[in-house]
Amino acid sequence: MTAANLSTATAGPAAAVVAPTDRAAGRREGERRKNAALDLLAARREVFVRRGQRAMLAVLLDGSPTATADDVRAAVELPADLDPRLLGAVPGSLCRAGIVRADGFVKSARPERHASYLQRWALADVAAAKQWLARNPDLPDLEAEPLDDLPLWQTAQQKRPTVAAAGRSMQSPSTTKGNRNG
Repeated sequence: MTAANLSTATAGPAAAVVAPTDRAAGRREGERRKNAALDLLAARREVFVRRGQRAMLAVLLDGSPTATADDVRAAVELPADLDPRLLGAVPGSLCRAGIVRADGFVKSARPERHASYLQRWALADVAAAKQWLARNPDLPDLEAEPLDDLPLWQTAQQKRPTVAAAGRSMQSPSTTKGNRNG
């Protein structure tokens, strides 16, 4: 039995698609999934990712030779209900734009990271970093009601009707005039 057959036989027919036995193909698929998830985070949590990007560039432009997720996490305050892993989306577009480059790995100094390895980033293009900062100012805080919680047809500018605005039909039967039961 070959490795591919063994994989299919032990995990079912979908295993060949989900977990390729070819390591290079598996790494490519893992990178694709990671990039898709990070792109989604960058789009849905744009305010915090932008703040992280600005923080990373500030650290690098202020003379530090490298920056890590520890630097970004220390600089960006997140609401308690947000998972700080969203900051993993910070370096991607900066790297693709040639502004920062990977520069090895270092162990995290944050206890909650359990000394895990972090990618270390270095500035690749000082002029591009300064231009990026000028073109990408800090974004304002989100409104109290996040867009993710709104129905698709409602925008943040639209107000939901209140009981008073909805009229008498929203009043309880005991408060309506002429109610014989109240």
